[in-house]
Amino acid sequence: MTPDVAVLMAAYNRWMNRRMYEAAAQLPEAALRQDRGAFFGSIQATLNHIAVGDTIWLHRFAQPEAASALREALRPFPLPTSLRQELAGSFAELQRYRAALDAVIAQWAGTLTEARLEGELVYRNTAGKTFTRPWRQLVLHFFNHQTHHRGQASTLLFQAGIDVGATDLIALPTEEL
Repeated sequence: MTPDVAVLMAAYNRWMNRRMYEAAAQLPEAALRQDRGAFFGSIQATLNHIAVGDTIWLHRFAQPEAASALREALRPFPLPTSLRQELAGSFAELQRYRAALDAVIAQWAGTLTEARLEGELVYRNTAGKTFTRPWRQLVLHFFNHQTHHRGQASTLLFQAGIDVGATDLIALPTEEL
């Protein structure tokens, strides 16, 4: 993980989330909330979990004193207390949340430096257990987690008759960078 890779992954994240939500918006709300036997149950719950995870990690990344800009950007995004906490009452609200969060991620990724990535972050998980991990590993995990669960959401959408299309990083249009 380097600062340039973080910026690339933030652009990919934003692009894929926009495409994922546009695809999901083709389904009625009831179909989005239908339990499909996936780990988080429904398409909406899976997309919600990605946003929950992103929000939690961004709050962790905002802990150091030097992260005041990220802390300020996160003011509209309260820290979730559960990995399954519902962040929005409707799909449209979740879509707006996602778009706003992606803007925060893109801005934050652009502030990462080699010096920051070489350090370690001390954080607590949702159960209150304390961990110390290299920033580089945590930022990589942050983007990998999104990709993993978007793959699940993409499969659920395909099973519901909606093809998201190419999801590979290599498909990211250069104008999205």
